[in-house]
Formats: sequence, C-alpha cells, structure tokens
Amino acid sequence: MEKKALIAMSGGVDSSVSAAIMTERGYDCMGCTMRLYENDMIGEDLFGTCCSLKDTTDARSVCESLGIPYNIYHCEAQFTEMVIEPFVCSYERGETPNPCIRCNRYLKFDILYNKAKELGYDNIVTGHYARIEEKDGHLYLMKAVDPAKDQSYVLYDLTEEQLAHTVFPLGEFTKSKTREIADKYGFVNSHKKESQDICFVPDGDYGAMIRRYRGKEYPKGDFVDLQGNVLGTHEGIINYTIGQRRGLGIPADRRLYVFRLDVENNRVVLADDKDLFRKRLKVRGFHWITGDAPTEDFRCSAKIRYRHKEQPATVTVTDEGKGAIIEFDEPQRAITAGQSAVLYDGDYVLGGGIIDSVL
Repeated sequence: MEKKALIAMSGGVDSSVSAAIMTERGYDCMGCTMRLYENDMIGEDLFGTCCSLKDTTDARSVCESLGIPYNIYHCEAQFTEMVIEPFVCSYERGETPNPCIRCNRYLKFDILYNKAKELGYDNIVTGHYARIEEKDGHLYLMKAVDPAKDQSYVLYDLTEEQLAHTVFPLGEFTKSKTREIADKYGFVNSHKKESQDICFVPDGDYGAMIRRYRGKEYPKGDFVDLQGNVLGTHEGIINYTIGQRRGLGIPADRRLYVFRLDVENNRVVLADDKDLFRKRLKVRGFHWITGDAPTEDFRCSAKIRYRHKEQPATVTVTDEGKGAIIEFDEPQRAITAGQSAVLYDGDYVLGGGIIDSVL
C-alpha cells in the first residue's frame, strides 16, 4: 500500500524541498499550513515572519507545481492558548521563553500529528534540520549533519511514538543543497530569506508585543547593582533579559549587564560581565526521549539556548525524573530561566527541560 505523508509547509524553502523529496520517494503527499494568528497582525511584506499571507501563497504555489493537494488548518485559538499566553506569562515571571519549542510540541507534533492520523496519513513531515535513528530498540532524535543548521534543540520534546511517524528529509543536507534542489524544481521561494525572529513578533520588540497583548503598561522600577545601590530607572521588567547590555539607558563608568530580574521587588539587578558566568542550574518539566530517566548521575553535554554550543556537564536527576540539576565543567555565560536546557550524548538527544533557576 502506498504510504501517505502530511507535509507541514511554512512557505519557506525548507518545507518546500521536504515536500518535493517525499513525492520523489513515492509518498502520497498533501501539503498544509497551520494558520496561527490573523495575518493582518503581521502584514505581507515583513520577511522576518514564517506565517504571512505571502508565505501561504508560496506554499500553495509549491504544492501546485508538485501536483499535490494543499490545505490551511485554522489553529489561531490553540496557538494563543498554548504558545502566546505562556510566552507572555513567562516574561511576566522574569523569564525569557523559547516559544518555538512549545509550538513544535503542541501545534506541529500534537494537533497536526493528530490531524494526520485522523486523515489516514502515516507520517507528518517538516523542514527541520534533524535526524531520527533507531538504536537498542529505541528511536532517537539526532542532530542534523550540518551543525550550522541543526534544529534538534527545539525538538527535544518529541516522544518515541511521534518520532515513529515523523520524517525530517533535510537532516542529511546543508542549506546550500536544499536551495540547489529548490532551484532544480523552479520553486518561487528557492532564494527566499530565512525567518529570524519569533513569528508573532517580527520586529523583535517583545515588550511592545506583550503590552499590546495585555492592553496595559508595566510599572517602571529601579536598576540596582549587586549591593542594592540604585543606578537608574528601568522601563518595566518585561523589557529585559539576562545578559542584556544594550538599551539600559543609564550612565555608568563601565559596561553593565542584566544579572537578575527581581520580579517581587520590580528591580533589575545589573553587574559586570564576569558575574554572568555560573556552573549549576535547576531544570523543571524534564522530558526524556525514551521516556526513561537515568537512575544515577551521568555525564553528557548540555545546551542552554539555541545558539549555545553544548558543553560537558554532570547531570543529577530529581523529582522522579521530572527535574534535573546540571553542573557544567566550566562556567557558562548568562544562564537564563525560561530557556530550555537540552542534553546530548554525541549526536543523540537525550531530552531536555525548562531552566528554572541558577544555583
């Protein structure tokens, strides 16, 4: 029986080439775009997004050229509930979240995964740069071959069941190879600029987005140093993140950086760059790819943000596998609550969770 694949298409070159590869492999394919918010919030001409009106037009054009059907699924309410609201709440707690991880977990690999099963499709396919491999009776998520494009960090929440019905056609490719295939097919988006910012904050101004969403202003407060001395006035805690230097707007005889967000007292604590380096952190909501948490301390490498190069560490599992303490061999800069810590054994993703605090 011919296998069927539902292709998640953002309108970009990666998902378009993924669709082409699956048709080449003989799959009965259908492309789809998940509409996550009203497009007039974003506009057609802002290229920092992945969900504009132009993107859906490009996705439809690619499907027409491949001769496969195309659908748009409306997920605005779910996206607001599962991604935007938690994103805003995280900032209000003094954290800095990564909403792409929640979008993958709750939208692409939950809602879309269930839609595929409902429609009788064997697999869902995305343009992520990652790989899946079976080893020792388990399915593992793995890094992409191209380290510059690897996206395994934002996929650590996947389960073995989901991996069994997911295909990442680009895991073995470089970006230049992907564009080469798109050129061969004559896709309209073969040289489209990549999206860089969060899709629902295309201008990168998270504070302004949160104020619009909540319909309120956030109170100003004090900038203080590590000794509690007042250095100036901040514009609301939601506007700052750990390690930030730009935009502080205070006179100082040296460079100062955001060290801690004291939400309870509405203070932003500033310090020197050297003070940002720490070794130990606590992680909550841990997800293990195989579902089995190690029973003893173990060695691995850990990554604390998307652009961070993973570093060697020792991990102690806590809370019956739902938490972890990670201790790096060497101090890491600007460990930030709300970001995800992801564990690796070489190219294999072991799991990950949300950074709760620095110890």
